[in-house]
Amino acid sequence: MSNKFRTLFFWTLVITACAPTVPATEAPSRTSPSTVQPPTVVMIATTQAASNSAPQPPNPDAVTTVAPSNPQECAYRWAYQDLPELSGDFLVSIQGLQPEAQATAFAFGENCVHADESTTFLPMETDFNITLNVADLANESDLGEWIVKVMQIIEAIPADQIIGPMPGRVTLIFQSGGDQKAIQIHVDQYTALRSDLSSEEIYKALQTQ
Repeated sequence: MSNKFRTLFFWTLVITACAPTVPATEAPSRTSPSTVQPPTVVMIATTQAASNSAPQPPNPDAVTTVAPSNPQECAYRWAYQDLPELSGDFLVSIQGLQPEAQATAFAFGENCVHADESTTFLPMETDFNITLNVADLANESDLGEWIVKVMQIIEAIPADQIIGPMPGRVTLIFQSGGDQKAIQIHVDQYTALRSDLSSEEIYKALQTQ
């Protein structure tokens, strides 16, 4: 009886031990989809969020700030910008020639006006204005001498103080009594003149140009 009991008990244990193996092997097949699904759901949600945000128009201010250097984003307007340091030094130099003279230097270029009305100044050249008193507006030799003196000062300005890619312009206003005469000189036109010209010939050549 004891042997039969042991045998029955043995097979009972075997059957009992084997019984859970079926759900245990099936468990991964039931749970595996749920373990894979979260990344899939996250990816779908992210894609959906992107598709929902895509049609939304961007902030107009943000557009102009992310690409301010794009010429297509600008409305251009002629503009001037003061150059206080250069202007002050230039005035001192000109008044060294004539104490009552007036002179200023400034940058000429364009304002890039963005959609948000902010502006970016784009310098093109450095220009100069000078007012001088002379004895006789008809004395072209005297006027030519003043031109040479002024241009010598401008040519001596260090290159790093001249802004803009283009040669600048020099506007000279000669005053005598209540009358005045003005001449505008392009720097590159002056430098292109022959070195053997007299002061009168310089004035006439520039007046013609």
